[in-house]
Amino acid sequence: MDSCIGIDLGTSGVRAIAIDSEKSIIAEAVIDLPPPKRGGEGSSEQRPECWWDAVLEVLLSVAQQIKGGDVQAIAVDGTSSTLLLCDPQGSPLTTALMYNDSRSKAHLPELAQAAPASSPVNSASSSLAKLLYLRRQIDTENFLALHQADWILGRLSGHFGLSDENNCLKLGYDPVQRCWPTWMESLALPSGCLPDVRPPGTVIGRLSAEVANATGVPASTRIVTGTTDSNAATLAAGAAEIGDAVTSLGSTLVLKILSDQPVFAAEFGIYSHRLGEHWLVGGASNSGGAVCADLFSREEMATLTQQIEPNNPTGLDYYPLLQPGERFPLNDPGFAPRLEPRPEDDARYFQGILEGIANIEREGYSLLQHLGAPAPRRVISIGGGAGNEPWRRIRERLLGIPVERAVQQQAAYGTALLALAAVS
Repeated sequence: MDSCIGIDLGTSGVRAIAIDSEKSIIAEAVIDLPPPKRGGEGSSEQRPECWWDAVLEVLLSVAQQIKGGDVQAIAVDGTSSTLLLCDPQGSPLTTALMYNDSRSKAHLPELAQAAPASSPVNSASSSLAKLLYLRRQIDTENFLALHQADWILGRLSGHFGLSDENNCLKLGYDPVQRCWPTWMESLALPSGCLPDVRPPGTVIGRLSAEVANATGVPASTRIVTGTTDSNAATLAAGAAEIGDAVTSLGSTLVLKILSDQPVFAAEFGIYSHRLGEHWLVGGASNSGGAVCADLFSREEMATLTQQIEPNNPTGLDYYPLLQPGERFPLNDPGFAPRLEPRPEDDARYFQGILEGIANIEREGYSLLQHLGAPAPRRVISIGGGAGNEPWRRIRERLLGIPVERAVQQQAAYGTALLALAAVS
């Protein structure tokens, strides 16, 4: 049976999913990763070798499950802005700075002077900020700056220095003009340190003989450029047409919508990834499930959910936040949480909080539309809150469009779809 494999390098583990030509899952494996090493000044780092060890394990497991089936292609996704420096042969010269490592903030003035205000590199956790930080930790100019997915792509194919348009967005790549912009020249980066960039889902080579021997996956398997983990999860959810929106109901509220044109608005943290002929436009609120988890236990939320009346609004005008400060859909660093007055009935209080988050979701899609994205035609829900049926009905009422739960949420499944599309 022909199959394609997607590998997801997540925050806590590595997952591989194999699908057949009908997009059905036929094998799956997951390996936990050691937690990133955290320290002062916002440090969060990991040894790249631990990713590779886990990748070999999940590939070996999947190959055994499909019993020698003909694997057509492999694609990889990784956490956005996780970056390391390696030599041209792929040997790491540094540890990997994880997506949430913020030690690069000292380089923000340099970036602000060079980059357009709308560029997503203007963040302490951006790939480009990390590159400026890491290059001062080594004593050679002969290095490659690679993201998590890029480095694994190199280990699989034996060829380093390639990346995809999505991972490179926060390294400064211009997805509209499809090139490294001229403003980056002012940073005086060493020649050749930036990867060659391809669209997600591009065949770049075949599996190395060494990896084939170690895993049992055929050496004829094509290696395909991937994407970021959040984009892969969006692909897995089934967003395929202009106006398809995906809401992630996790600790925070993340909105994404497929658009026929890009939207960039740095003041709201809005940026766009190119996916095929479309654009994935997104923004993230500081509101979300973390507020609920701070006020109620998992058991309490399960009980209170049964008492929610989706068609009977509470009238409570909440803006749920853990602490002051919001960026999307309004930009106000001092914006205060609004969780009062609190009714005596905990079920009404809980419902009011869910209504508040749903209102933020509505305002978020309204802002994206105002800035140039299409109106959502349907919303697909992913994340921990996606299974809350009363909340789905509240959101559907407020949004005025169909709201459904994603059948698939695993990023590895979305990446497997990329691999399949590349060879179909």
